[in-house]
Amino acid sequence: MSARQWAADLSMGVRFAFAGGREGWIRALLTAVGVGLGVALLLLTTALPNALAERDRREEARSDHTFSQQEIPKADDTLVILDADTTFRDQDVRGRVLEAEGPRAPLPPGVARFPAAGEMVVSPALKELLASDDGKLLRERLDYRIAGTIGEQGLVGSRELAYFAGGEELMKRLEGLASGARINSFGNDDLGSSDPWDPVLLLLVLVVFVVLLMPVAVFIAAAVRFGGERRDRRLAALRLVGSDSRMTRRIAAGEALAGSVLGLVLGTGFFLLGRQLAASAEVFHVSVFPSYLNPSPLLAGLVAVAVPTAAVLVTLLALRGVVIEPLGVVRTAKPARRRLWWRLMLPLGGLAMLYPMVGQGDDGGTFNQYLVVGGVMLLLVGVTALLPWIVERVVARLGSGGIAWQLAVRRLQLSSGAAARMVNGIAVAVAGAIALQMLFAGVEGNYTTASQYDVSRAQMSVDVSDSADTASTIREYRDTEGVRKVTALSDVHLGDRRGAADSFVQLTVGDCAALREVATLHSCRDGDVFAVRGSEYDSESDHLTEPGTTLWTDGDRRVSWTVPKDIRQAQSREDPTGYERGGILLTPGALPEKLAAVTSTSLFLSVDRSVPDAYEYVRNTAARLDPTAQPMTWNSIERNERYATIRTGLSVGAACVLALIGASLLVSQLEQLRERRKLLSSLVAFGTRRRTLSLSVLWQTAIPIGLGLLLAATVGMALGAVLLRMTNLSVRVDWPSVLSMTGIGAGVVLVVTLLSLPPLLKMMRPDGLRTE
Repeated sequence: MSARQWAADLSMGVRFAFAGGREGWIRALLTAVGVGLGVALLLLTTALPNALAERDRREEARSDHTFSQQEIPKADDTLVILDADTTFRDQDVRGRVLEAEGPRAPLPPGVARFPAAGEMVVSPALKELLASDDGKLLRERLDYRIAGTIGEQGLVGSRELAYFAGGEELMKRLEGLASGARINSFGNDDLGSSDPWDPVLLLLVLVVFVVLLMPVAVFIAAAVRFGGERRDRRLAALRLVGSDSRMTRRIAAGEALAGSVLGLVLGTGFFLLGRQLAASAEVFHVSVFPSYLNPSPLLAGLVAVAVPTAAVLVTLLALRGVVIEPLGVVRTAKPARRRLWWRLMLPLGGLAMLYPMVGQGDDGGTFNQYLVVGGVMLLLVGVTALLPWIVERVVARLGSGGIAWQLAVRRLQLSSGAAARMVNGIAVAVAGAIALQMLFAGVEGNYTTASQYDVSRAQMSVDVSDSADTASTIREYRDTEGVRKVTALSDVHLGDRRGAADSFVQLTVGDCAALREVATLHSCRDGDVFAVRGSEYDSESDHLTEPGTTLWTDGDRRVSWTVPKDIRQAQSREDPTGYERGGILLTPGALPEKLAAVTSTSLFLSVDRSVPDAYEYVRNTAARLDPTAQPMTWNSIERNERYATIRTGLSVGAACVLALIGASLLVSQLEQLRERRKLLSSLVAFGTRRRTLSLSVLWQTAIPIGLGLLLAATVGMALGAVLLRMTNLSVRVDWPSVLSMTGIGAGVVLVVTLLSLPPLLKMMRPDGLRTE
């Protein structure tokens, strides 16, 4: 067969797609919409590497920290910058306080001029928040006049909350507790190379991408087969006028090609529209600028070629099992029984590809990325191959029932393939999600650890500036709304000699209630002194707690203190941070004034969580006392940053895929209803109740969905078990995740079914039998 004949037949199919009147246009449009939704998500995926790289580039370009040991002297091109980050209702706010030391001081990216003292420039999202009613508490904290906005080059996301404020005499604060530096440029690249990714995290990334993209590919393959029954009747007419079976299939492939090309156009439009809307969206605290979402030309070109090619191949493959004759299509009779052996080969082949990597998740092990991708793909494709066979076998054995049940079962028996095709995508998505959830649950212990903080005793902590009055600071926090208790502990380390000491002992100061948080005291009153026993470091400092021992502070201010003769013994216990203190405990009455001047104070705050915005009130108090103070909120669990990023990426991707699933499933459902419009109208004309027909449509959806979710759970748990063994972890089924993922899949189908009821009721009218 010459290429010219192929081109002629394909072009004829394209003409049929667009020249078939209203029916042809509707069919082509539905196909294009289904394909376009998938293409839009594929283009989004091809744009992700560039988006991540651009976020990293901008983060590096505005970097203002240097880990160099060499201090930069003051000059006309230096800038003092202090960290002033804060948190507002679980949203991070990036803050910096600036003071230019000369006319050539570097401007931060995205900032046109330095804000004066008392002014700030803010990101558009922060400006919007501060102007809203929800930002009232944050306005009290950021007590600056807004003098401008930060440009796109100074932000990593369109919804990022960030500001630069002007300050004075910042070097004095830098000598205290404030975090910051004197710099002469932004974008320091002396942070060193990043740590290599361990193989388990790389495995997670690979599986996440495959699991998110496989449902997209399945939906595109299903979309190009919309209108299959009507198309086959048209092809029979072509056989009647003289075309042979091969030519007929090529014409059908041309129709699919037209729909896929139109789908590429619509998909590009959907992507560009979504690209513009991305600036106003934030998913799991992740946002991007439209300029980030530039697909790789090579990957975009691959999508442009792969989608039409796949449309032609899928159509030709689907028509191999259909005998199209001049007088009709032999699909209306009972179809040939599907074979099982080759369908089982797909998941078994996937398991065979993954098996060699079992147990390689230990340190130093590696996973072959091609085997991982290929094995997971084959297992998930196995779902699409096995589901039609299972649906066919089950519906063939379903017994009698009510009228609605019989209508649904008979329809499924005649077209089980179409029913399975509609739910293939949701089954693949659920199977992949179950496997991923099992893998995440299995490895979570390696990347999630229990925090050392005792959140039952305190939920926040804050350091008191050396220049602040400790007593008044404590009163301010105690008077803050939502604070139930303030525990103040002051520390200083004393050496055994003046100058270069050989050993040190920790001296902790606090009232009796505070000292009981770090030691077991049988009795205590102001003026008491205790030597702590039972801590990890007792042996190193026992001799320094003997009565009469003179101890010295280190640093510029040399202060001496003698251990009193009436020092008492106390047993150490973990403080709220999980640290066992040793050394000496003093009540305020036993602390000399000269020694009090060199202590550092930390406050541990117990917060009443029943008070709305209690944490925000604490942060506002901290900002009022010291704009650079950063109160720490305690968590009972600490997660690895990369692991948390992958989970966030999975959540964002899953949200996009679920949206695609719902939209594509709705389009598929509407197409099937449109094909059966005359049949529904006929049944209504003969007196069938609408409720019966509606219930039959629900059964037609529920039966294949139930079978698909059951198969998805089985394959998902099998894949999850293999992935867990690859990471050298014991197999444990995470039943809550299995049930939740299955429930989400069923929920999506339920919503789509409910949305399809209004057009279904509209089609169930006798006037639907009218024709021209």
